[in-house]
Amino acid sequence: MAHLSQLKHSSGDWRKIKSDAVAVGIYDDLKLTRQFQGVNRELGRGLSNALAANLIKGKAGEVKTVVGKKGAIAFVFGMGKRGKLNAEALRKAGGGVSKACNANKIDSVSFLMPVDAKENYHSQAAAEGLVLGSYQFNEFKTTDDDPFDMIGATIIGGNKKAVVKGTIIANGVCLARNVENRPGNVATPTHLAENAKEIGKSGGMKVTVFDREKFTKMGMGALAGVASGTEVPPKFIIMEYMGGPKKQKPKVLVGKGLTFDSGGISIKPSAKMDEMKYDMCGSGVVLGVMKAVAELKPKMNIIGIIPSTENMSGDKAYRPGDVLTAYNGKTIEVLNTDAEGRLILADALSYASKYYDPEYMIDFATLTGAVVVALGHVATGIMGTDVSLINAIKSSSKTTAEKVWEFPLWDEYLEQVKSKIADVKNVGAPMQAGSIAGGAFLEAFVGEDIPWCHFDIAGTAWGDRDLSYHNKGSATGEVIRLVVDLMGV
Repeated sequence: MAHLSQLKHSSGDWRKIKSDAVAVGIYDDLKLTRQFQGVNRELGRGLSNALAANLIKGKAGEVKTVVGKKGAIAFVFGMGKRGKLNAEALRKAGGGVSKACNANKIDSVSFLMPVDAKENYHSQAAAEGLVLGSYQFNEFKTTDDDPFDMIGATIIGGNKKAVVKGTIIANGVCLARNVENRPGNVATPTHLAENAKEIGKSGGMKVTVFDREKFTKMGMGALAGVASGTEVPPKFIIMEYMGGPKKQKPKVLVGKGLTFDSGGISIKPSAKMDEMKYDMCGSGVVLGVMKAVAELKPKMNIIGIIPSTENMSGDKAYRPGDVLTAYNGKTIEVLNTDAEGRLILADALSYASKYYDPEYMIDFATLTGAVVVALGHVATGIMGTDVSLINAIKSSSKTTAEKVWEFPLWDEYLEQVKSKIADVKNVGAPMQAGSIAGGAFLEAFVGEDIPWCHFDIAGTAWGDRDLSYHNKGSATGEVIRLVVDLMGV
């Protein structure tokens, strides 16, 4: 488990920086910039030779290693079409350079910002890429004879404050990845609460944790029902960052913290059940965002809420056919105990609606397999009640290159989650619109006139997307960057 936690910045001559390698960008027209020529002279024409051999294409996301005289090393990152440079190309470049450093056992690198990367966000994105690309999860390996983690990187040029901000945000993503990658016997609800307390202590937040007895007495019957089949102590976690005026409405973030999901009595197939340790990734989003908030210290009020438990099938477990009463008094007919995430979120949304008068609420959950069928591992499904909030989320999505796709919450879908014997049921129409049904259910627990959006991150929270700043088959920390941008932190 390791990643670069700090980056250096310099506006001086890169040749005066003590690094083991230098990283320089080139466009796909392969015309040599002054930066490129300077590095080429230091390498003894190594870059020119690589270009002549057609080894370098300049495509966005490409990183090539060039060795010059006396073993000097350069990483050449592609920037795509000239005049079309964007932040995501630099994020990919940073990630690719860090991965190349680890692969080649290079301790440190100087990353030369392109002279035409003039926007502050370009520098932020490059910093994010360098940190996120350096991430490795080796916490449980004991037999690796030669582990390697790069120890330093310096960004030459660009904006220093943006580099610092990008590093802070990426550290929040890496914290989320660590929590999410840990197995359920380690990353328990108590473990999530401990992380929340540590973040809260560093950021001046009030952190409150309700145990099973407390939240059950309070009336959180949905969370209590899901937690009834496990002896691992469930938790209801509240993080309050009040950096703005007292009268300012808070932004509320709610994350599903299902630390392991067996499906309960409606048990899942055994194949890939190990991946259900990732059912806590919604809580990872909240923790990652709050980690960034703790360091950036914005002048606003932000609330993070994490309902957390396992979903197991012990002799006390809740059953299909049971009726649960949520915190807002609405009754829920349980037709499938594997549709449990929406149940624990129901109590969290109800609690936030009652106590915080939010500016808006956003929830994050690995809620449905149906969203993976619809969108694959490319985009997060979103749906909500407020057009302005949805549009702002889409705008931030474009900024951070974390794709979202809006599903409708039409009245027909809301009707499909109404129960004949209770207020709502926890599944929709059979074999239809499964992701929308999850959102339609949650809508019943959002306070009237509160802007709200649901993020179904089941396809993006982990997986096998080919991005240099991700690791295939492990947690991504997706949408943390989007949420930080959305809030204007």
